[in-house]
Amino acid sequence: MSWLGGGKSGNSKGQNKAQAEGATRPGAKLRPSKNPKAALSAGTRSVSYSTSPLLASKTPPWRSRFLVALVGLAFTGLLVRALYIQVIGTEFYQKQGEARYVHTVELPASRGRINDRSGQVLAASVAVPSVWAIPKEVDADPVKRKALAKILGWSNAELERKLDPATRFVWLRRQSDDDTAAQIKALGLKGVFQDREYKRKYPEGESAAHVVGFTNIEERGQEGIELAFQKELVGRDGSRSVVRDRLGRVVEDIGERVPAVNGRDIDLSVDSKVQFFAYQRIRDAVAEHKAKAGSVVVIDVQSGEVLALANFPSYNPSDRRNLSGNQLRNRALTDIFEPGSTMKPFIVAHALESGRVTPDTLLSTSPRSVVVSGWSPTDAHPHGDLTVSQVIQKSSNIGVVRLAMTMQPREMYEVFTAIGLGQRPQINFPGAITGKLRPYKSWRPIEQATMAYGYGLSASLFQLAHAYTAFARDGEVIPVTMMRQPPGTVAHGIKVFSPKTAQQVREMLQLAAGPGGTAPQAMVSGYSVGGKSGTAHKQEGKGYAGHKYRSWFVGLAPISNPRIIVAVMVDEPTNGVYFGGAVAGPVFSQVVSQSLRLLGVPADLDVKPQIIASQKLQAVEESF
Repeated sequence: MSWLGGGKSGNSKGQNKAQAEGATRPGAKLRPSKNPKAALSAGTRSVSYSTSPLLASKTPPWRSRFLVALVGLAFTGLLVRALYIQVIGTEFYQKQGEARYVHTVELPASRGRINDRSGQVLAASVAVPSVWAIPKEVDADPVKRKALAKILGWSNAELERKLDPATRFVWLRRQSDDDTAAQIKALGLKGVFQDREYKRKYPEGESAAHVVGFTNIEERGQEGIELAFQKELVGRDGSRSVVRDRLGRVVEDIGERVPAVNGRDIDLSVDSKVQFFAYQRIRDAVAEHKAKAGSVVVIDVQSGEVLALANFPSYNPSDRRNLSGNQLRNRALTDIFEPGSTMKPFIVAHALESGRVTPDTLLSTSPRSVVVSGWSPTDAHPHGDLTVSQVIQKSSNIGVVRLAMTMQPREMYEVFTAIGLGQRPQINFPGAITGKLRPYKSWRPIEQATMAYGYGLSASLFQLAHAYTAFARDGEVIPVTMMRQPPGTVAHGIKVFSPKTAQQVREMLQLAAGPGGTAPQAMVSGYSVGGKSGTAHKQEGKGYAGHKYRSWFVGLAPISNPRIIVAVMVDEPTNGVYFGGAVAGPVFSQVVSQSLRLLGVPADLDVKPQIIASQKLQAVEESF
């Protein structure tokens, strides 16, 4: 059996071989196989790849050339791109690269100082720490975060809101105190950093606030001298280029360093001691008379320098939390009011200057002795006949109207404009207001009459103080300034009255501020003084408030050789006394006494006779 099987096998091989040869011969006929699977297997094994018609066909030449061209074009594009980056656009890409690691650090300039006339610092910038963070890098330790929130005075939720990872940068505490900054640094929190910034300090606090003003957190002036001299004070920031690592730390300085240029110091004419004393006195007067507010202005009549400009209410420029507009108002410059009886000396001065009267000319001040358009002015008390000097001493409305009605409206208008009314004060200080003075052609007779004693026009306390330089400087209205002048400077201005007229009016003002006048409380021990009190109803709507007053006093000292002018205003005294002599006169006396002594002005009166006279002081009730 095995032999027979082997035989069959050998025969099969021979047959297969013969079939294969026959299949390859030309013209040979292929017989269908009785076993298709076997035939397929046999066909597959019999394929010759070297003689395959499909593989033996030639590839078209354009196909290989196209592929080579694509490869060449790609290399050309890479070459052009490399050329553009390395040669043409190199500056742009260098900047882009530097932007990732090079930073420009600003070197802030120190804001200039503001000093008083003796060099005492009124405002200065000091370096303080400021704390900031990169939220996504801040240490996630909940204990440290809780401690940070406690130091900052925040709740944990508030701190988490601040440290929102979506925020790239956040201030945690700008212009912090050293203790707070040290506590934060001791926590060692990753992602929390500190820099030094400048913060403005105001050593004189409330007393000089309305003079100096203040800056915002970016050290830009907002009020007062800080605003008026912003360009001079601010300086110019410098810069340096540094390389920072990813944690914000400076690794290396590169490039040139541009140094900062500090701001210029401003030297004011204000004397900090006079300023502080004036502030204290007006603050006390407001409290004593339960008033709404008050102001004081002190001017050196030789140089025209402003020695003090104080207001109450005030504020601390270093701590402006809960600050109100009422505290911010620089009332001496921004509040205007009808000046009342303080205008009477100017009408009298022009009457003297024009030769209409002499100091001893008698005027009838009997009731209804003057009638204007059916209206007659009144006095607080009937005085009968008064000399021109007594008209000022007793503050007679009837007497001054009698003089005014002998003048043309143009004459009065020219006097008022010459002393600065109706014009903005020529002083480099924000907020100074013009006041109100209508053109004389529109005046009616009754308006001319009331303007003679200060109704129908308006002025600020600063304007009144400036106007009284006409009497202190022998008829010359001098310019005033907030800037310190060189020692020995003598200011010169516009001549309004002759020296003789100015001297005569000074003597009348001395009578008004002495026994028998309306303001004996203005007297100063050791010094001769003169001035004029004023009282006026406050305007409300189109009329006047029946029980709201402004009280003021404007005067000069010493009378023999004036050195200073002091103007005082108290707004709405409500403690039962409202006449200017009684409310503002004592403040004038105290400020003059202290100021003259600080300036080293020698006394010009014996003290003993003054003590005796002061025991008999009795103020004349003022007409207003």
